[in-house]
Amino acid sequence: MIDLRSDTVTKLTDRMRQEMFRAEVGDDVYRDDPTIQKLEELAADMLGKEEALFVTSGTQGNQIAVLVHCSLGQEIILEEGSHIFRYEGGATSAFAGIQPFPIKGERGIMSAVDVEAAIRGTDIHEAETGLICLENTHNRAGGTVMSPEKMKEIFEVAERHSIPIHLDGARLMNAAVALKRPMTDFTQYVTTVQICLSKGLGAPVGSIIAGSTEFIAKARKWRKRLGGGLRQAGVLAAPGIVALTEMIDRLKEDHEHAAWLASQINSIPGLNVASEVETNIVMMDVSETELTSKQFVEKLKDHGVLANPFAPTIVRLVTHYDVSKADIHQTAEVLKNIVTSNVGS
Repeated sequence: MIDLRSDTVTKLTDRMRQEMFRAEVGDDVYRDDPTIQKLEELAADMLGKEEALFVTSGTQGNQIAVLVHCSLGQEIILEEGSHIFRYEGGATSAFAGIQPFPIKGERGIMSAVDVEAAIRGTDIHEAETGLICLENTHNRAGGTVMSPEKMKEIFEVAERHSIPIHLDGARLMNAAVALKRPMTDFTQYVTTVQICLSKGLGAPVGSIIAGSTEFIAKARKWRKRLGGGLRQAGVLAAPGIVALTEMIDRLKEDHEHAAWLASQINSIPGLNVASEVETNIVMMDVSETELTSKQFVEKLKDHGVLANPFAPTIVRLVTHYDVSKADIHQTAEVLKNIVTSNVGS
């Protein structure tokens, strides 16, 4: 099967498996795991922050950031299609006791004007804004990149109002590669950041959150409360080190595959790309085929291709390092065959 459901389905590289086997380990709750420490120091340096912390998942990392930054009854401003709002099980309300203030962005990107207008807290009837959350790249918008310049505009608003910014940078590496800029160009405009090691980079599990020394101290306690204190975790950190040192530059290949596939989709009568492809996510509109996204995904599966229905008539296709150029060409042929057979029927 050609698996285009997500870049989370990638399998470990041989190098990652070897490094896991050789990893020097210790009890990380006691701060004794040297491989975890090496990963956290590497990540902090790459992200331009004082310290970093290994967490079990991107969702856990995002929720820890909300828990550290916010107080009970506060509000967070975020884009209406953001992962924190749409795909984390209502955790911000369940754990932190805060309410979201979703804003409609343009292709997932909020404007600084809209963010400033949403800031509340001087009136006793209103929830006080405790945090602004950004997402880069934006998953639901189709892997769109928020430029550092756009991030700076919101950062300046946040500074005027003394509000912290957290970046859900699960795919920040894709944004950096797409714009050919270091991650620090983006992270200089946020207080804290989360990056995912298992999206596109191939590590089996885990994410990194980074920020000030004070933030990480508080984050470490919240990680413990959430059950995220790990023991001999170096076996998980070892592939994460490989992910950050060897797997970022090759994301360019995933972007090229996605762009080529998008061009083929737009050439097939009845199919359209719903959002400009900037990184490794293709949103395909199948409405003209008179099939729902679920029906279309079933037909893809019958032809050996896995994908996700993302909206009633939108199918999401995600490229990653386990998908070759030949796989992408085969996928294009499958799409042509499905549309042709559906028209014929």
